[in-house]
Amino acid sequence: MSKLPTRLRRNPVLRQLVEETCLSINDLVQPIFVTYSNEKTEIPSMPGQYHIPLDVIEKEVEQLVDLGISAIILFGIPASKDEKGLDAINDKGIVQQAIRKIKQHFPDLLVITDVCFCQYTIHGHCGILDDKGLINRKESLEYLQKQVISHANAGADVVAPSCMIDEMIKYIRKVLDNSGYEDISILSYAVKYASSFYGPFRDAAHSTPKHGDRQSYQIYPGNIQEALKEAKIDEDEGADIIMVKPALPYLDVIHQVKNMVQCPVAAYQVSGEYAMIKAASEKGWLDENKCIIESLTGIKRAGANFIITYFAISAAQLIKKISNEK
Repeated sequence: MSKLPTRLRRNPVLRQLVEETCLSINDLVQPIFVTYSNEKTEIPSMPGQYHIPLDVIEKEVEQLVDLGISAIILFGIPASKDEKGLDAINDKGIVQQAIRKIKQHFPDLLVITDVCFCQYTIHGHCGILDDKGLINRKESLEYLQKQVISHANAGADVVAPSCMIDEMIKYIRKVLDNSGYEDISILSYAVKYASSFYGPFRDAAHSTPKHGDRQSYQIYPGNIQEALKEAKIDEDEGADIIMVKPALPYLDVIHQVKNMVQCPVAAYQVSGEYAMIKAASEKGWLDENKCIIESLTGIKRAGANFIITYFAISAAQLIKKISNEK
C-alpha cells in the first residue's frame, strides 16, 4: 500500500479541510503608541507604525474595530521624564487619559496596558534605581502597584507588567484584589529575553537606557530552563496569561511554555521582527503579505493563543481577503 502525503495537497478544498493551524483575526493584538503630540508621526525604524496623538486616538482605534480587531496594548510617550517616571502613576498620565477616551467610544474593546517605567524615566531602565544605578526592587514594586491601580481606575481590562522584576506578579495581584479589581487580568511578560530585536521599539518608545543595559533582569537568549522557571513562578503568583517575547527567535520556548503552564500563552512579534520583514519587502527580497501570514501562523503553531503584532492591521486585511476568496 502506497502512502502519498501529497494526495491531500492537490486540491484546495482538501488542503483547507486538513489545515492544522488556522490564523484568525481574533488572534491579533495591535500595539498603539500614544503621545501628547499634535501630529501623527511615522516611526522611522518601523514604517507604517505611528505615534498617535491623544486627541485623535479614537479615530485610530476605529479602523481597528472596523477590521474586527478586538484588542490593543497601549504604550505611553510622556511629555516629560524624571528619575522615578511619575507620569506612569499619574491618574492624568498619557496612558490613563488614552484608556478613558478609548473606553468612552469603544467600551467592548479589550484594552491591555503595558506596565513599566522605561519610557517614563530619564535613565530608561524598567524600574526605580538606587544610588548605585541598580533596580531598587522594593521601591519599584511599590511604584508598579501604584501604576496598575491608576490603569485600573481609568478602565483597563488587562495589565501587562514588562519590567521583569522578581515578585512583580505577586505584588500586582495583591494590590488589584485588595482594591476591588479582582476581575482585572494580568498578562505577564514572564519570559522576556535580553534581545537585539527590540531596537526599533526603543526608538518608538524613546526608552533606550542612558547607561548600561537590561541584561541583569532580562533572560539570556541561550537559556530555556530559566525561561520555564520564570513562567512557572509568574503563573503560581497569579498571572492569568504568560507572554514570551520575542516570538520568532523563540518558537521553541513558546512551545515548551505552552506545554508546561495551565494558563493561556501570548507571544509578542516584536519591532525588530516587524522591521526585518518590512525592510526586506521594500527591497523586493521578500513578499511582505506572504511573510506576514507565514510568520504569524508559525507563532500560533508553536502554541501562542494570541499574538501582539505590529502587523495586526495588515494581517486582518489579508485574512479577510483570503476568507473572501475561499
